[in-house]
Amino acid sequence: MSGDAPLRQAETALLAEIAKLAPSGVGIGCRSIRSGDENLLLREEARSILSRRLDTRRASGAARAIARQLLTNEGIKDAVIERATSGAPLWPAGFVGSLAHDEVVAVAAVGRTTDVLSLGIDVEPAEPLPEDVAAIVRTSDDILAGIDERLASRLLFSAKEAVYKASYPLDGIVLGYEHIAVDLKARNAVTVNGRKAWFSYCLSPRIVVLANVPLS
Repeated sequence: MSGDAPLRQAETALLAEIAKLAPSGVGIGCRSIRSGDENLLLREEARSILSRRLDTRRASGAARAIARQLLTNEGIKDAVIERATSGAPLWPAGFVGSLAHDEVVAVAAVGRTTDVLSLGIDVEPAEPLPEDVAAIVRTSDDILAGIDERLASRLLFSAKEAVYKASYPLDGIVLGYEHIAVDLKARNAVTVNGRKAWFSYCLSPRIVVLANVPLS
């Protein structure tokens, strides 16, 4: 078995789960982050990413490679996905999307503006969130009923990250965890300014949350 085989097996297992998350008209993908993935950044993309940290650029290259393939599937070849000054990716006209990564895996989601208003995605390891972080993330407005207690706070954290990514391009408002109320049971969320989003998620082999703001 080649050294790359375990990575591909992990990708296949995760892709099988996240493929179930995407609503109609939305493409989703994943990739294990590999040595050399920083070279997947196109020249314009590399210039727009100010961080010189190798791990950051490597993860950014992996995420953009996924998104570029998703756009190719939609007929947009060799798309350049630069980074805005806000940190958000810049998508070709007529498309919305989102990128995310943890230390091991990168994910991306892409959709047409005729199908969805905005998207947000997040990926996290399927393990408990440290208690000090969980105390910051959770508020009295959040509903965690019915979720594995070991993973509920991590899922809540991921959901708020994904919802923020979906809301920021529309509203331009920087939100803290306390500004997003999440109902994990109903799989929806509302921001302090009234923006509503829906999301789907998987808990294994990694936690992935895909949030979307529909057209209506």
